[in-house]
Amino acid sequence: MAVPKKKTSKSKRDSRKAHWKRKAAFEAQKALSLGKSVLTGRSNSFVYLQNEDDEDEEE
Repeated sequence: MAVPKKKTSKSKRDSRKAHWKRKAAFEAQKALSLGKSVLTGRSNSFVYLQNEDDEDEEE
């Protein structure tokens, strides 16, 4: 027969939620930092292709 599970404590629930939010905030900060470095042209860790059309317009 199915038996109900024990209730998770509020502190354990809150701890898990805080950990999840902390991870999300850290990833958002990394993405923002990478975006800024790509826009300024100083990115060393991100490789992307530029369109040939863009290069023709600059010349």
